[in-house]
Order: sequence, then C-alpha cells, then structure tokens
Amino acid sequence: MDYKEAIIIFETDTKKSVVQIERCSVGIANYVFIVSTATEKFILRCSKDENAYNSTVYWLGKLSGCEISIPVVLSKGKCRGYSYLILSFIPGDDIGNVYYKLNDSEKKQIAKEIVEIQRTVSRIDISPDAEWTWNHFIDEMLNRAEERLKRKHYFDIRNIYVIKEIRQEMQQYLDKVRPTPYLDDISTKNILIYKGKLSGIIDIDWVGLGDMLTFVALTKVALLNMDLDTRYIDYLLDEIHPNTIEYKAFVFYCLIYCVDFMGERGMQFLDKKIPVNESIIKRLNDIFNNLLEEWNKCCTEQVEKGKGLIYGF
Repeated sequence: MDYKEAIIIFETDTKKSVVQIERCSVGIANYVFIVSTATEKFILRCSKDENAYNSTVYWLGKLSGCEISIPVVLSKGKCRGYSYLILSFIPGDDIGNVYYKLNDSEKKQIAKEIVEIQRTVSRIDISPDAEWTWNHFIDEMLNRAEERLKRKHYFDIRNIYVIKEIRQEMQQYLDKVRPTPYLDDISTKNILIYKGKLSGIIDIDWVGLGDMLTFVALTKVALLNMDLDTRYIDYLLDEIHPNTIEYKAFVFYCLIYCVDFMGERGMQFLDKKIPVNESIIKRLNDIFNNLLEEWNKCCTEQVEKGKGLIYGF
C-alpha cells in the first residue's frame, strides 16, 4: 500500500486535508500511518482483510470504561479494496524504541502502571468459548513454532521437543489456568511512552484469556532479542509477586516465546520480511540456552526447598 492510497482513504472519509503522513515501522499485519492535518494528528490503519477491524472496534469499546488510555475509534469503513480504521492519536513511542533512555525509576513506575492496567482488564466481564482451554493456547504456540522451524531450517527442531518435555512437568499448573482477561500483545511494542511516562496502550485487536505471566515472558524475550537489559521485567515480577510454581511457568513461557521468535525468522508479513542472519541465529540460540539454564535452576531450587521442608530446615 502506498502513501497516495492512504491519503485518498483518509481524505475521503474525514474531508480533511492531509498535511503530512508517516508510515509506522511497527506492525506486521496492518498498514499503519500517522496522519497530520493542519490542526490534529490521527492514526489510520488499513488492511486487505474485509473483517480486519471488527474485533478491534469491539474491544476498544469494551475497554473504554476501564479508565485506560487507549485510542478512540473515530471512523471505520471500506475504500479502494481496503478495510480502514481512523483512531485518535496518542503521543509517544513504543517502549522498545525508547527503552535505552529510561532510567530505573521510570521503568519501575511504568511496570507498576502496566500491572495495574492488567488487573483492571482482568475484571471485565467476558464469556469464553465453550471449547476454551489454556492447553489449546500452548498447543497452538508450540505447533506453529514447530511447523515454521521445520520449514525454514534456521534453528534446531529439538528445541521444540525439549519444551514439550518441560511441559509435562508444568501440566498440572497449566490445567488449572482460568480464562482471565488480560492484554497479551503488550511487550516492547504497543506500550507508548512520552517523556519517560506511560501515555497509552495501542493496537488492541483482541484480549487474551489465560495466564497474565505470558505478557511478561514475551517482553523478556523481546528485550533479550534487542540486547537490552531486563530490569523492567524484574519490576513487573515484583508487582505480580509470582510464587515458585508461577515463576517456573514464567520461564516455561519464555522458552515458548523464544522458539516462536525463532520460527518468525525469514518470514514475510505484508511487505516486511523478518530478518535472519548468523548473528540473529546465534543470539536466539544463546537466549534459549540461557533460559534453559534458568529453568534447570528453578527445578534445582524447588528440589532443595522440598528437602528443606521434609527435614525441617
């Protein structure tokens, strides 16, 4: 999609003249633009999928009463073969783009606010599908990663088998996960930061149901993949206060997202190809191995703690 088409769609809908338009670099499923008129800024999202934004409109409406800073739907429609959505503009940049500028105090405050947002979302009323299970989510993640790794051959398929063995140890925990609502697609993207503070949450196309720890795991793997520190993760976990088994689940989810990242390497999404080279392959392999060490450490500590309980340490 080129800028000319985006401008025509926006001006046809709003009757406002475009002064400036900028393609957003993030996002792999939509064409997203920041559109400036003489007095205002807007977000224009476009997709070839006829029903691309039905879910987005629904969830933004559902969350509008939660006192969360999220975009407002201003208009939607179809034009020139695209479904489109025009949203209010929230100033700021994705946390992943400004992370290196944030000090520890700012990271801690952002983590506190994000966890509070997740707790607010967890209280909205949602009726899950009758067939919903958390195990289905885990199956989808692992099966997708396995299929992609087999197709591309950049990474060792045995990584999947290692995670499947670990899953057996986590199965009792996974069986008990309830369909709790949470924002599962906020990590190093979709969290806007302006002048060191949280300014809003964007790209809410759906709401996850299940274990909130997955968004922390996704964020950790994303930060590691960007070669950034993970103090923000420490602050998130401090706010969540996971117990021993919950922390093991967190590490398990990190491993799943790591192979998910591996599977995306070399894939084409719209006009963007996910880069892959020897350096990227080595980095993701190192991340996986370090996470596996963390898992083994968790298991050792759990065994030692169990011994302590038995012998009264």
